Amino acid sequence: MTARQRWRGLTGVAAALLLLATPVVPSAASEQGADPGPPRTLPALTNWTAESGSYVYEDGVRLVARDAAARRVASTLADDLRASGRGRVPVTSGAARPGDVLIDVEKQRKSLGAEGYELRAGERLEITGGTEAGAFYGTRTFLQLLAQGDRIPAGRTVDVPQYKERGVGVCACYINISMPWLENLIRDMAYRKQNQLLLELKVKSERHPDANSWGYYTKSDIRRLVALAAKYHITVIPEINSPGHMDPWLEHRPDLQLTDTDGRKQPSRLDVTKDEAFTYYTSLVDEYADVFPAKSWHMGADEYMLGSDFAKYPHILDYARRKYGERATPQDAFVDFVNRVEAYAAGKGKRLRIWNDGLTGDNTVPVAAGTTVEHWLAVRTKPSELIAQGHPLMNAAYSLYLVRGGFHSDTRKLYEQRWDPRVFEGETLTSREGVTGAKISLWPDNGRGETENEVAASMRLPLSHVAQVTWGSPHPDATYADFTARDTAVGHAPGRRDLTKPPVPDGTYTLRDTEGGVPPADYEIRRTPDGYVTLKSARTGACLETRSGKLTLNVPLDPGSSVTQETCDARNTLQRWQLTPVRGGHRLTNAITRMAAHVTDDGRLVQYPTDQQPPSTWQLTPSS
Repeated sequence: MTARQRWRGLTGVAAALLLLATPVVPSAASEQGADPGPPRTLPALTNWTAESGSYVYEDGVRLVARDAAARRVASTLADDLRASGRGRVPVTSGAARPGDVLIDVEKQRKSLGAEGYELRAGERLEITGGTEAGAFYGTRTFLQLLAQGDRIPAGRTVDVPQYKERGVGVCACYINISMPWLENLIRDMAYRKQNQLLLELKVKSERHPDANSWGYYTKSDIRRLVALAAKYHITVIPEINSPGHMDPWLEHRPDLQLTDTDGRKQPSRLDVTKDEAFTYYTSLVDEYADVFPAKSWHMGADEYMLGSDFAKYPHILDYARRKYGERATPQDAFVDFVNRVEAYAAGKGKRLRIWNDGLTGDNTVPVAAGTTVEHWLAVRTKPSELIAQGHPLMNAAYSLYLVRGGFHSDTRKLYEQRWDPRVFEGETLTSREGVTGAKISLWPDNGRGETENEVAASMRLPLSHVAQVTWGSPHPDATYADFTARDTAVGHAPGRRDLTKPPVPDGTYTLRDTEGGVPPADYEIRRTPDGYVTLKSARTGACLETRSGKLTLNVPLDPGSSVTQETCDARNTLQRWQLTPVRGGHRLTNAITRMAAHVTDDGRLVQYPTDQQPPSTWQLTPSS
């Protein structure tokens, strides 16, 4: 699903938000006074009881874990301490000594819920969760405090989230997003106690190889990503959008495309009246289950007939009336497809999720109760009605979107208005009951509008803001500047890779293909502001670019398309490349297409996914 045509505005929200204002905890400025207030974390601690003294992190610290669950948490913490430059901290059992970090899981602590924890700092530091997840989140607080210094003020907190779903949605559909970028996102999400990554993406299919247009991920890619997410207590929920936005899957399946009365096929729309369409889609659900163990399945179900008219497709109404009677509407055929997928997913042990915009109220057949609805658009069916109909409701408001090369969430405005997950597009609720949480969403509508590194920089504060409002108070600091200072103080997660540092300094280099497919040539390499490089030919004065082939979301994604020299343009993201050290030299990957430069047998420079053709290895020698 993309975000085009989604902006509808937040009507009347500002006034409603003022009614939802909650008391604020002391700001960063007040923490410098006589009453220091709670230590600074993100999300902010929901409470804090100060005590005299402090815990000091020193050489000789041990991580003491009392059972298997606590040892898993301690092992992850040890990895993160090592990644943050604090050496190898042993994990042990038995009695804790002064200076140790004690990690415990006490299942009888029901008041801590599924993810809450208690943290006590004194001569030693104690973290107790009612579950393994709760203890893990306590270690995230410890790491954030440690990022600000080795001395942690003595005190106690019991910290429990308000919402169970604290998420990020990423459309890695159409355009591949690099694995290191996604891995960084998982680490930063977990560091801020977020627990759900919703990924719309294409997994390279073994059952339907004709659908493997570029933008996909291999199954080994996904297994690695899901394993990292599980280590950090993040559930990865996959999405294949249907029955609309299916063009990545239907390009070579015209038999399944919706066709109007003039014989015009709609390559992005699945014909919901065909049993073969349902079989095709559910076969993809089964294949994804091989690599996604999540107990949820997201089918999208948005914008199916956007910009069109059911009257052009009378067979849809015929189908609905045959199945549900003369009072049925074309929308009932759409809901029927959703419900059939829901029943299929339930049979596989998975709960269904959909977007809300298809639930316009024009249907007579209800969507199956228990289907989670992610609400982003104000339509006739209001959030309160969806909750009353038995749908868990996640806030995925357009105001939380970051559109690549387009609309970006105004985090300052939301913070100052005290936005929280009860504020939906078109309705503000007075209770949290039925609301599962909220997420920010990243969309690639103009795929070349921004690079991954630019997106990472622009999403940092929106990520922190949603983490804050789904865990605790929507307004923990007196000013937005104080909130951004809080974010700066905790920093990034341990183990996060800096993807903005090219491996070679600016200069002119002779590039040699180690296979000898092309003659050596001199290029001026310059770092771009977002951390990639441009390669300007010393002979022609032109820059390497990839631009040929069919465009998808304004990006040339045809494997095998040419890499050419074009007029240099600092604004042109297709002229930005990532240099990656590999054995024997460097790999050259386009920042936008995520395909690597490859030299063909006849000496042409082209781009390919690395699993289709081996990337060329380039030796870089400073030129005289």
